Amino acid sequence: MPGKILITGGSGLVGMRLSEMLIDQGYEVAHLSRNPEKVSTYKTFRWDVEAGYIDESAVTYADYIINLAGASVASEKWSEERKKEILQSRTESVNLLHKALSNAEHHVKGFISASAIGIYGDSGDQLMSEESTYADDFLAEVCKAWEAAAWQMRDLHLRTVIFRLGIVLSIKGGALPQMARPVKMMAGAPLGSGKQYMSWIHIDDMCSLFIRAIEETQFEGVYNAVAPHPVTNKEFTKELAEAMKKPLVLPKVPAFAINLMMGEMSEVVLASQRVSANKVLHTGFTFEYNHLEEALESFYEEEKD
Repeated sequence: MPGKILITGGSGLVGMRLSEMLIDQGYEVAHLSRNPEKVSTYKTFRWDVEAGYIDESAVTYADYIINLAGASVASEKWSEERKKEILQSRTESVNLLHKALSNAEHHVKGFISASAIGIYGDSGDQLMSEESTYADDFLAEVCKAWEAAAWQMRDLHLRTVIFRLGIVLSIKGGALPQMARPVKMMAGAPLGSGKQYMSWIHIDDMCSLFIRAIEETQFEGVYNAVAPHPVTNKEFTKELAEAMKKPLVLPKVPAFAINLMMGEMSEVVLASQRVSANKVLHTGFTFEYNHLEEALESFYEEEKD
């Protein structure tokens, strides 16, 4: 019994793929956008988080809300201004939805929000589960505030699910094309020590998880959205070069060089995060891409065809 799904951040990487997959499964999809005039294949309602405005008919439209809104963490250096934007774009968008849902007659049954494994900080090779302690660096603080905002939905008796996303792999954006660029130019190398863990998930598995969380009421609370086999940065780079049929020629790219290029944002690539998928596996969810090799092949095989 597919229903109507309202997506915030729908024009982003995950939002676009998720919209396609929902439509394929018979759902109706609408997006919330600052500029609905932009040509979109999807029904679009207007909202303006900074102005605190949301079209009321968006809330009365939805059976479920999927929240993916938030300024990109990796698109520019972290000035104080940018950091504020990264935090507020996540918390204030949820606060606005919460306020709209509190004041409207609606039939929303559940709220499913993104968060990130950044909440665990740089945790070395320790396997992190949903119960593990949180870090206190900038990204962890952002995730904590983001999740706290999402938890407010439970006051409205909405089933609330939070997915802590790992590195979402897609050929259309995010980390993968950035990592593939040097490999393509025969200049691929592990970053930093190369020993830091990367917890990743194929974009199609990520979207399937969101859809499962809509359909199965057993989903409630926080889940790590990562594939079951995290790899080190060195392994990732090696697998990527193999999938792209390119040699790896350079030694490691030293951490100080990455810090110079990226500033504080280098945490994103240098922090080690080895995150457990057990809680999701216990729900009976099966990953289409359990291992990195299969995930990368799905992208680079397509490219050649």
